[in-house]
Amino acid sequence: MTDHATFGGGCFWCTEAAMKVLDGVESVTSGYAGGHVDDPTYEAVCSGETGHAEVVQVEYDPSVRSYDELLEAFFRTHDPTQRNRQGPDIGTQYRSIVLYHDAEQRTTAEAYIDALDAEHDDDVVTELEPLEQFWPAEEYHQDYFEKNPSDAYCQAHAQPKVEKVRQQFETNVQQH
Repeated sequence: MTDHATFGGGCFWCTEAAMKVLDGVESVTSGYAGGHVDDPTYEAVCSGETGHAEVVQVEYDPSVRSYDELLEAFFRTHDPTQRNRQGPDIGTQYRSIVLYHDAEQRTTAEAYIDALDAEHDDDVVTELEPLEQFWPAEEYHQDYFEKNPSDAYCQAHAQPKVEKVRQQFETNVQQH
């Protein structure tokens, strides 16, 4: 039996690549959520007009990887104090957001965000909202890092996040 978690922390290529190395993660799908337009396209989301964030939906086995551990990996691979940006990516589509699937995820994420906020000098600006609809991104965005490992953007931004997760969870990561 698997569960789902949905996170947005900047470019979905980077978040997807980082989550995929964790044992217990069955699949990661890049997509869009948190907006007000049905079936958005990448171009529409990039315009900032749809309200969507670039997110990933993680399907995972909770007997192998807990939701808490997914939150930990997510928050360690982006800066939750940056509003509407991560690194070179600027706009509301790159905001830090946790979209919860049920009351338990909401409670867990709230506690995690509160604890993280207490640790930081700057306010944690991560949004916490119920997942209303997840829209998978276009096929060319799926598994982008795996398909384009020498891409300069991937080398500069995705690779360090993958390495950070591997180091953090070194005994329980998938080797690709």
